[in-house]
Amino acid sequence: MIETVGMVVSALAMGAAGGFKETKSQAVQDAYTGLKELIRHKYKDVSVTPVETRPDSKAKRDSLAEDLASAGAGTDTELLERARALIEAVYAHDPRAAISVGVDLEEVRAQSLRISDIKSDGTGVRVRKSDFSGDVEISSITSGGLEPPPKI
Repeated sequence: MIETVGMVVSALAMGAAGGFKETKSQAVQDAYTGLKELIRHKYKDVSVTPVETRPDSKAKRDSLAEDLASAGAGTDTELLERARALIEAVYAHDPRAAISVGVDLEEVRAQSLRISDIKSDGTGVRVRKSDFSGDVEISSITSGGLEPPPKI
């Protein structure tokens, strides 16, 4: 359930991070608009505007995640499919937006944690106030100082 909400919020942040660029591809724009419209239609009391305006704000992302979870979005497979489609479009057409988010976990209680293949302009992975009773595996992390994409 939490994975769905987290993926939706990450997808929205990725889409918003590239959302105001003139170079944003039509595929990213369509996927982003589709996800936002689905949320507005199914979860009328949930606003994505704070994440749209400040996609790099953890507080805004956390607030949206809480609102989506409270509204029952954690089990919405259609919402998850739209989020996945947006993430795939961002990676394919606007990879700089995808790498600006990274992974930021706080107060997680789980048996294990596996994170890999993360690219971020800032912090790659940050885990705070968390407890794991089993294995923690973090690999293939690239953070800070990434080369800008080549000019075409």
